[in-house]
Amino acid sequence: MRPSLEDIDTAIESLIRDITADQQPDGSWRYCFDTGANVDAYTIILLRTLEADEEPLIRRLHERIRVRQQPGGYWRLYEDDDEGHLASTIEAYYALLYSGYSSPEDAAMEAARHYIAKRGGLRRIDGLMTQAVLAATGQIKWPRSIASIPLEMLLLPLAFPVQFFDFSGYARVHLAPLLVMADRDYAVQSARCPDLSSLVGTREQGYEPPLPAGQQALQQRLDAGLNRLIGSRRALREAATARAESYMLDRIEADGTLYSYASSTILMVLALLALDYEPTDPLIMRAIEGLKSMSYELDEGLMIQNSPSEIWDTALLAYALQEAGLPADHPSVRSATDYVLRHQHTKPGDWQLHNPAAAPGGWGFSESNTINPDVDDSTAALRAIHARSRLPGDAQTAWNRGLSWVVSMQNKDGGWPAFEKHTDKRILTWLAIDGAAAAAIDPSEADLTGRTIEYLANWAGLDQSHPVVQRGADCLVKQQERDGSWYGRWGICYIYGTWAALTGLRAAGYAPEHPSIRRGSDWLHAIQREDGGWGESCLSDQRKRYVPLAMSTPSQTAWALDALIAAHDEPTEAMKRGMQRLIELLASDDPAPAAYPTGAALPGSFYIRYDSYSRIWPLLALAHYRAKYTLK
Repeated sequence: MRPSLEDIDTAIESLIRDITADQQPDGSWRYCFDTGANVDAYTIILLRTLEADEEPLIRRLHERIRVRQQPGGYWRLYEDDDEGHLASTIEAYYALLYSGYSSPEDAAMEAARHYIAKRGGLRRIDGLMTQAVLAATGQIKWPRSIASIPLEMLLLPLAFPVQFFDFSGYARVHLAPLLVMADRDYAVQSARCPDLSSLVGTREQGYEPPLPAGQQALQQRLDAGLNRLIGSRRALREAATARAESYMLDRIEADGTLYSYASSTILMVLALLALDYEPTDPLIMRAIEGLKSMSYELDEGLMIQNSPSEIWDTALLAYALQEAGLPADHPSVRSATDYVLRHQHTKPGDWQLHNPAAAPGGWGFSESNTINPDVDDSTAALRAIHARSRLPGDAQTAWNRGLSWVVSMQNKDGGWPAFEKHTDKRILTWLAIDGAAAAAIDPSEADLTGRTIEYLANWAGLDQSHPVVQRGADCLVKQQERDGSWYGRWGICYIYGTWAALTGLRAAGYAPEHPSIRRGSDWLHAIQREDGGWGESCLSDQRKRYVPLAMSTPSQTAWALDALIAAHDEPTEAMKRGMQRLIELLASDDPAPAAYPTGAALPGSFYIRYDSYSRIWPLLALAHYRAKYTLK
């Protein structure tokens, strides 16, 4: 069935009404960035450790965690996580007991305890944040994978083959507080702390297998560098501790959080306690207020976001509304672009260590983020302000600064990273730390590269003849999988990457007949569901191969359609069915498709349900379909 122009217009108009009705007085949209109950659990554990007077907050977080427990006693990361997630279950169990509003004798807690024990107990945890929180509160020993990394590595110069700033920015702000605590073998427990020792497992608590060969090789390189440092071991440790402390304090944002992330802020507070800060120190109190400011009210209760997504959502929605036909001077668009322009970065940041010649000009993910811009947010913001930048004034200046910053971030291989260029030393992925392969480095990714090329070609007037675009396109072609798909790091997952790659290559001037375009299009057609839509499981992110989902989701259906719209001069029958299914999904009362997480933060640990995604991407796909096929 081919949807009529009237059907498409009706769906677009409905989305525009819903989106503009949700806009805040300051021009922003503040939809939820939902990473599940992980951060809620960490927050309860931290507040109880500090013995903070935050009873209403603790009780509400407790209730939200409790209602997410599954009949099998476990907690899961996504709907088809049928066997549950051990680390999430341990976090939830620990937090619920620590809150004081659940007791070990409760039937739900007994079920959780049975699940944890059956899965091997605390010794089987592979989540870094879970390990860190448990070690910092005295439930397990510090894992060797962390404790074996010397704190003194922060003293190694930038010229050394392996040093602290080779890690990605996201990894560094978590690693610095971890190394401080592990170096001091720090653990703290308040009087209300539950005892999880019976869940450690059958092996003794301190048992760990030898470090893998990769980490031993990395360890040898670090040791070689440390041996070159001059001074006594004690003096070096004191200097490294001071360096780690200043590293954290220098990156505290105005709201009190470390780098605008809840997870790194929680680790920072624990590290400050390890450095003998009092629980009532103003830095710690400000950090707690920053965490509280990340709270979000949902139907199922109050949650703490790991990072609000105001800039990302507002930039994308302002762009989508314009693609759907609203002019730049429409009050909603004007207000949104005013907001985006106010939050362009002007401060230097760590990204300049690898990109010293560039001036600030990017955008970050959240409103509180002022020093950690990223490529994806920056191109989203630039799309949003494009129409205004054609006129003289502040928007034109912001556009030029932003464009220069984005171009300057291109890696040597032609692709684009998320946050920092040239932070792709694969040796760092050898660390025996869960998530190291995904978070320790920030290499060129197909989704970032494709979206950047699409921006440069469609919005900045560059095409395949420009060396920046050509190098990026070459990188994309090399990253294509054998089956024709591309892996997308920041979305779920192969559909996301294939959408970004195809739209980027087509914008750059690659013809529909080009082998990469054809193979990518064939793959999307091949994985279309019987209902006409597209759906991909979060399991793809862990198995590194496409795993279908048992339902179609609005955002993944929209990504697939938008990619096919770019790739085909005329709509295929599959695309017509897909558009009809997308319109049905938007009209459906079933909340499940929009509730499935389609964003990725850390494979196997953090998945994201963007409240905005069921609005942004369908609106763009509908608008692009209408513009290309029905308005000729």
